[in-house]
Formats: sequence, C-alpha cells, structure tokens
Amino acid sequence: MRSLADSVNQPLWLDTPLRPAPRPLVAGDEVVDLVIVGGGFCGLWTALRAVEREPGRSVLLLESDRIAEHATGRNGGFCEASLTHGEGNGRARWPDEYDALDQMGIDNLDAIEATVGAYGIDCDFRRGGTLAVATMPHQVADLEPDVAGFLDADAVRQVIDSPTYLAGRIAGAETCAVLDPARLAWGLADAAEGLGVRIAEGTAVTRIRRRGDAMEVVTAGGVVRARQVALATNVFRPLLRRLRLTTVPVYDYVLATEPLTDAQLAALRWDPALGVSDIGNQFHYYRVTPDRRILWGGYDAIYHYGRSIDPAHEDRAATFNVLAEHFHATFPQLEGIRFTHRWAGVIDTSTRFSASFGTAHRGHSAYVLGFTGLGVGATRFAADVMLDLLAGEPTERTRLAMVRRPAVPFPPEPIAWAGIELTRRGLAREDQTGRRGLWLRTLDRLGLGFDS
Repeated sequence: MRSLADSVNQPLWLDTPLRPAPRPLVAGDEVVDLVIVGGGFCGLWTALRAVEREPGRSVLLLESDRIAEHATGRNGGFCEASLTHGEGNGRARWPDEYDALDQMGIDNLDAIEATVGAYGIDCDFRRGGTLAVATMPHQVADLEPDVAGFLDADAVRQVIDSPTYLAGRIAGAETCAVLDPARLAWGLADAAEGLGVRIAEGTAVTRIRRRGDAMEVVTAGGVVRARQVALATNVFRPLLRRLRLTTVPVYDYVLATEPLTDAQLAALRWDPALGVSDIGNQFHYYRVTPDRRILWGGYDAIYHYGRSIDPAHEDRAATFNVLAEHFHATFPQLEGIRFTHRWAGVIDTSTRFSASFGTAHRGHSAYVLGFTGLGVGATRFAADVMLDLLAGEPTERTRLAMVRRPAVPFPPEPIAWAGIELTRRGLAREDQTGRRGLWLRTLDRLGLGFDS
C-alpha cells in the first residue's frame, strides 16, 4: 500500500501534453456516404481503411467522448496478431479455419506496422514477441516442455529475472508488438483526417434508422443522413437491440511504476520490446514502457451486476492492492519502487473470447463487438470485415465461420451475474489446484466462457 500512496488515478498514456484538443461536435444536419459510430480503435481503423479502399468517399466518424478516452487509451499496449484469443481457443472453435485465421492475423499485424511507418505515426511500435511464464508447478506442463521454444526455470530467468518463474515459452516477433495505444489512436485519427475523413467528438448518437435507401443517424446536434453506417461502439450500449446481450462489460485494472534506472532495468535482463504474461486464468500482463516504467495489469476481471458501466468502478482499492502485492512478489529486487499511475478500463467480453460481426437495416449497417481484450490489433481486421459486409460482396474474410456465426449471447440478469461469479471462482480454484471443476468443464462442452 505504501508503494501506491502517491499514485494518481489516471491512465499513463493519457497523462501527456501531447494529447490533442477535442475536435468540434456535430452542429446541424449533414449528408455523407459513410457514418462510423465510435472513435476507438475499431472506428478509427474503419475510417482510415474506408478512404484507403475508396478514395474520395465522404466519411464522418462520431465519438461521444474523446478519441482514446476509454479502452483504446487505457490498455497495456499489446498489439497481438491473434484474431482468436490464442491458438488453443482458435483451434477448438474453428479447427478447419485456424491455419487461415492465424495467417490473416499475422498479415494484419504486418499491415498495422506498415501503416505506422507509412503515416509516420510516433507510437513507439516495437515488435519483439511475448514471453509466457508459469508460476505454479502444475502450469509447467501447459508450456509443452518437449516443443521448441520452451524455457526451463534457469533459462527463463536469463530472459527476465524473477524468482517466481518456473518455466517459460517465447513467441517470436511475428506474434506481438508493444506500443503506446493512445498515440497510435491519435496518429490514426490524423492519418484519416489527412485523407478527408471528418471526426466529431462530444457527439453521442441516440438512434439510427433506415429511411428508404439511406440511414439516418440522430445526434443532439443534428441528423446525419448516410448511405451506410458502421457501428463500433463495442463495450457501450449497442444501438441495435439484438446486440444487447452479446457481450458483458468487464473492468480491467493497471498500474505503472516510476521510471526504472538503467541499473534496475539491466538487473532484470528485460528487453523492452518483449511483452510478458503468466498463463493462469487470472493472469497478469506486463511490459516496459518507452520511458522505462513497468506497466503491470490484469488478474482481476470485475463484472458489476446489471452490466453496469460507471466511472465509480474505476478506482477499486482492493484490486490495486492485490496488483501491487503481486508485482513486489514477482520482482523483489525492485524493493522500494513506487507506482505513479493506477487506472481501469472497461472492455467488452464475449462468450467465445473474440469478436462477433453482422449486418442490419437490410445491409445498410454493419457492426462488430466483443474483442475481449485483444482489440488493439484485431480491430483493423474487423474494420475490413465491416467494410466487406457493407460492400455486399463475399470475400475471404466474410466467408469465415467466425464472421458468419456470432457468439452465443450472455443470459439476462440475474443469471448473468450468478454465472459469471461461478465462473470466476472456478477459474481461481483451477489456478490454485490445476484441476478444472465440473462447472468449467460444463462450459467447455457448451463452448462458452468468461475471460478478459
């Protein structure tokens, strides 16, 4: 608790004078080709890809708050290639398509890197792969000791030195990059505007409806008419009633230390391009930031009854204390280091741990939601899926079963809360014992789950 005493409840990535001023809101009725609702990564990628694919298309992006204010600017900055929440989940759900999905994910990450370079986006993009670590004896076998890339306890501590590591597995640079997510978002917004996209902040959409061959998007400032609408509201209340149970909001919590000295970083043997996570159900993710802080997040994934989203949920002392305790146990050689920032973000969790896609209004609107913590990278792929769906022509992406068949929705309350609580307790017991209980095995057979 002493190490948290001077921390501020503010996302590290947003605590910077580089944050751009808010853009003007919509003031009056307008007519455009494409309206995008939501200014997170998904909306920003959709805007940029729309004008890259069809130069001259008039595109208006509407954000109810500010660019990068929510999950986009509050995550850990891991940009992963996986579109399926990891190989195990992908192979279990889409075995016939997994190899294609895996390659699409790598190609998507390549394209993100190319975009960062082409538009000169200064987001400290570093593609160094990931290290998965076992911290409980029963987890070691899950890292497949007989497969190349496995590191025993001595070997993994040569990569990053922690007494808690019992084994590890390195995934190559093709699988993940680390970056500054807020600066990526601001850079994507600048790039899209440079190609003619207009972005309005502080503009909440209250309703969408079809009028003949056009869509009407209703805001407090005016009604926007468009040929097509792309819905990228993700965790926030969907504008389509059919999507209200598709996801649940989950709060994820993060800490950031004061900057490490050169000696402290050298003692850890940590390559700052390498992201780390442990392999428990309640897992930590962590990485070194550009200014040599350690960003440390995860473990608790907190759902509030009634799908509640409220800023009051963000400053949860119990979770921050647990995170700090776990950090000091992982890196005892950093005794005395203090945390400068603590924050939380709300993400949309799906029962299959990956996004769902679809169309509405007779093909005039498209939507995606449910990224379950992997939206930094997968949102670019999702943007192209939505644009494919709006174009109405089958593509390699839209023929995927992952795209054609949506996730099973969560039940309404009070069943949702009870089921999630049972699942969280079951996951915690498995982390401690290595045994998957009856409740979790039942969910496995039904193809359902809860994760962050």
